[in-house]
Amino acid sequence: MIPVLLIVIPLVTGLISFFLKEERSAKAFALLSSVATLAVSLISLFQSGDSLSTDASWLPMLGSRFLVSLDGMGKILTLLTAVSFPIIFAATYNNKYKNPNSFYGFMLLTQAGLMGVFCAMDLFLFYFFWELALIPAYFLCSKWGGEKRIAVTFKFFVYTFLGSLLMLVGILFVYFKTPDHSFAISSLHNLALTAGEENFIFWLFFIAFAIKMPVFPFHTWQPDTYEQAPTAVTMVLSGIMVKMGVFAVIRWLLPMFPAASVRMADFIMIFAVVGMIYASLIAIRQDDMKRLVAYSSIAHIGLMAATMFTGSAFGMQGVIFQMFAHGVNIIGLWIVIDVIEQQLGTRKFSELGGLAQKAPVLAIMFVIMSFANIALPLTNSFVGEFLMFNSVFNHSVVLGAVACISIILAAVYTLWMVQKVFYGEVTNEERITLNVPINTQLMLAILVAVVLFFGVYPQPMINLCAETVTKIIAQIK
Repeated sequence: MIPVLLIVIPLVTGLISFFLKEERSAKAFALLSSVATLAVSLISLFQSGDSLSTDASWLPMLGSRFLVSLDGMGKILTLLTAVSFPIIFAATYNNKYKNPNSFYGFMLLTQAGLMGVFCAMDLFLFYFFWELALIPAYFLCSKWGGEKRIAVTFKFFVYTFLGSLLMLVGILFVYFKTPDHSFAISSLHNLALTAGEENFIFWLFFIAFAIKMPVFPFHTWQPDTYEQAPTAVTMVLSGIMVKMGVFAVIRWLLPMFPAASVRMADFIMIFAVVGMIYASLIAIRQDDMKRLVAYSSIAHIGLMAATMFTGSAFGMQGVIFQMFAHGVNIIGLWIVIDVIEQQLGTRKFSELGGLAQKAPVLAIMFVIMSFANIALPLTNSFVGEFLMFNSVFNHSVVLGAVACISIILAAVYTLWMVQKVFYGEVTNEERITLNVPINTQLMLAILVAVVLFFGVYPQPMINLCAETVTKIIAQIK
């Protein structure tokens, strides 16, 4: 019942939001809905058995059932989704949107789709929720984005549509290969495929998931989309939605095509590591805070992509842990960027400087989130990245050594951003007061607390995903 509530609450409240007239009502209703979803997610952490699974008839003529369940990985990612939305709504509460009822309606529908993706145990149902998450995001970017939103959103649509189409072809193929013509996850773990068939279908699924993550060379839609989307939407895209692709590789791709995964591992890892270095070098050249953080995200996801194909249990634990940590960290960075953009009207390093003198508390929180972004010890990212780099090194010393270059590059561009924006010389354009709303400060404080807590004591998160990791590793070996 709990997975159903995680999906239904944002779905129903999202539909209701479209009929609300006043901006204040739309904001308050969305925030209340997200808090209710968060409460259900927190309850799920202490539940087991039947309360975490629902199996009902849905499309019997196709052999698809409404099969949703929460294992450890599902709990972690639904928790990330549930935590992120109220923080996003509260931190950006003072932002103004045209037709706010529609904006918050689409945001809640996106949350419903994300929850469905992380709960689905039926492949066709997974595809349904995959599209449900992407379609509202398309409208959010195209209607409330920046000046170049139409061209950028069209590119985003083409990429995601192509990925969805490839995945649909793959889904239909494996459906007809199951003995009972079923989409249930249990029926898809023992497919009778030739090596050629498995390789071909593997790539159909992998490209769809790689576009969503995104990893090099399928990343080109991401920086422009992050730059042009409203910051609240960018938080969802980078903090949660990119995790759909990583999650899908672990949940569906590796267990369905274990032999192909081993055959393609080195090839994919090479591209992932190249993408890490490439994105990091491009990040160093940026003058826009949004674009720098966007390329930083590509580098972090690249490490996750490389680690998933090492076949290491420690690495898999690191990936799952890092999905949560990365979501928390990058949303914190986006919140600070949004405050600067909303009040100062710019995100460019060349037009900023010395903001720590005007907002010291904001500067301290940004520094902590930046340290987490470069995986400094005692921050949450250190745990996940240590496990991931360890698994990559054990798989290939050369790839591990090259991947480690991204650590140095991340420190360069992240600390340069901190120095330039907060501790550089105060520019004439910035001789105004920077007032950080109390709601924004509170949300940043919560994120900082999460960063430090899991940096010091990561064991609860590791314990939560341990059983899931054991099952996945057993399926792919």
